[in-house]
Amino acid sequence: MLAALAILAISAVYASVGQAGGTGFLAVMAVSGIPVDQLRPTALAMNVVAAAYTSWRLHVARLIDWRRLAALSVPALPAAFMGGLIALSPGVYTAVTGVLLLGAATMMVARPKGALWAGGAASTREPGAGWTALGAAAGLLSGLSGIGGGVFVAPALIVLGWARPREAAGLSAPFILGNSITGLAGALLSGQQLAPDFGLFAAAALLGAAAGTVFTRRLSERAIRLVLAGIVAIAGIRLLSR
Repeated sequence: MLAALAILAISAVYASVGQAGGTGFLAVMAVSGIPVDQLRPTALAMNVVAAAYTSWRLHVARLIDWRRLAALSVPALPAAFMGGLIALSPGVYTAVTGVLLLGAATMMVARPKGALWAGGAASTREPGAGWTALGAAAGLLSGLSGIGGGVFVAPALIVLGWARPREAAGLSAPFILGNSITGLAGALLSGQQLAPDFGLFAAAALLGAAAGTVFTRRLSERAIRLVLAGIVAIAGIRLLSR
């Protein structure tokens, strides 16, 4: 029950900035003693539940740029499936993913020159090769780790000046949804199974997402940036400490 309550809280916080909560879900389940071979598919399945609801709310609020989402998702979906078929060793997974998350959080807080939150103008260029590469990389990491990929994409879009914080938040949930579906398919095909308590965890993730999306349009762009940076940093520290 405590694990379900923690998942509910995590889902609510992540949903407030357009995320699903994969990093937090993994951390809670690991502390709860869920077998390692059940962590990734269960986290991806909870991502599907939470991100589906959040994506629907973002669509209703007209906060999703479908053209840019397609530029990210088309290369990401097959990459996530392939990643789901591969099982990294725990040491490699935690080291690489943790360092990436901490680096992204640091860049967001450091306010690099020219970034959108430092006063730079939003890029008007059409999505190109950079978006394709970013989508493919995030999709692969999503399938490999059980993290939906939005936690990689949102900071990258902001740091590179390709989207404002609110725009990045609007792209994250539907991006996570697609990656999690294909990554879950790959993980299940590789022989991994969902945790027995998945039903309870999924209900908690859904309730949290419903609560979190209430605040999506009420947060300022600065608040979204700071909340997202904090989430990314905490996720990186948790992964490196495992």
